[in-house]
Amino acid sequence: MPHAIASCCEAEAFLSANPELVSIDLLLPDQHGVLRGKRIPAQELLKVYEQGFYLPGSVFALDINGNTVESTGIGFDTGDCDQPCRVIPNTLTIVPWQLKTMAQCLVTMEQVPGEAYFANPRHVLDQICDQYQAQGLTPMVAVELEFYLTDTKRLESGQLQPPIAPMTGLREVDTQVYAVDNLDDYSILLDDIMLAARAQHIPASTAVAEYAPGQFEINLLHVADPVLACDQAILLKRIIKSVSRKHGFNATFMAKPYADQAGSGMHIHMSLLDESASNLFACGKDNRPNPILSKALAGLQATMAETMAFLCPKVNSYRRFQPDFFVAMAPTWGIDNRTVALRIPNGFGPATRIEHRVAGADANPYLAMSALLAGALHGLKNDLVLGPKTTGNGAKKTAPSLPLNWVDAYGLLNNSEFAKNYFGTDFLKVYTQVQQQEYAEFNLHVSSLEIDWYQRTL
Repeated sequence: MPHAIASCCEAEAFLSANPELVSIDLLLPDQHGVLRGKRIPAQELLKVYEQGFYLPGSVFALDINGNTVESTGIGFDTGDCDQPCRVIPNTLTIVPWQLKTMAQCLVTMEQVPGEAYFANPRHVLDQICDQYQAQGLTPMVAVELEFYLTDTKRLESGQLQPPIAPMTGLREVDTQVYAVDNLDDYSILLDDIMLAARAQHIPASTAVAEYAPGQFEINLLHVADPVLACDQAILLKRIIKSVSRKHGFNATFMAKPYADQAGSGMHIHMSLLDESASNLFACGKDNRPNPILSKALAGLQATMAETMAFLCPKVNSYRRFQPDFFVAMAPTWGIDNRTVALRIPNGFGPATRIEHRVAGADANPYLAMSALLAGALHGLKNDLVLGPKTTGNGAKKTAPSLPLNWVDAYGLLNNSEFAKNYFGTDFLKVYTQVQQQEYAEFNLHVSSLEIDWYQRTL
């Protein structure tokens, strides 16, 4: 399906409503979910809407530090050529945390005019959504993001440290999950985040204190458009990081910033609507999934291991997988059970849904969502049979079976026929080459712990 391109009328109306506008950030999420792009003066906005603009395709070959991974074949091998980019409709908004009047919009890259660029994760998700649409189905989804606020100053060791609470003047030291007082301590910051989200039409909802000092979660409302939900998640992360800096904190979506504290996850909720907008997962209060929900869960169980490299893309991602931190290590499912990978929350009938609890906050939302939707569709298409329900502590009931390190996860992805069918071999080559070079660079560094352990003793 051709992707939607923003109308010039949108830019004209925005410029008319904001005559003091100075500049606009044109934002393109890369393989990591990092926002790349350029900043243009306000007088060039209409031209960008009319004609588009150009960025090199190698934007999607960048590692996390912004270095081009040449083994992807989209760097020097192409002459590092430019690709056309166009504005995504309804993403042009004011940036309220800037001192001067600025705006931003999301853009998409094209292979040729009218055809999306193959290496764009957003395009991968769009294609999977097209498969649902072809069957008269619409995924209803919501994203929950956990993150840490940290002090802008690190410890002498280089490690992060929790922030000093604005209201008390005391450094965070303990876990106060769901504590309202913690929300009060950071109420001015959290209020500013919510105001910025509202200004940018991002449906941020609940904010809760999480399981560690300085850790919070902000939820997005359910929408019947997975691509839009991921756009909103990407932009909410920008809001959280930018507003936190304005208030004197850093915000991080690292999966595991502290070795002895809970990691940060990205939980995704999913139900499935038919053409009359009825929830096909809906079931009664007997705690028994209906056949459609059962097949979707079975598909997710069957494909979770092969897609772990999308759910947990970095070396640090796998540090989350420790006992007693509410992170499942096997593709388990259960009813209202936070120790499983696939939770069916309370609220049956029209509210029945899957909560996918494996992805880290460091995952690219478009790719984590793609893994979820592709897995569920695989189960539906192949009439897969759901495994037994987990009750009680899933970590003690089921032995770990997911790949819980970077090497195993990427090995499974590279050999997955399922991934090739849903993500495409060309996309997978770019994605895995980017991550493999990053992993190789990571392993070139000698840690201080290695020095402490081995320098004198060996």
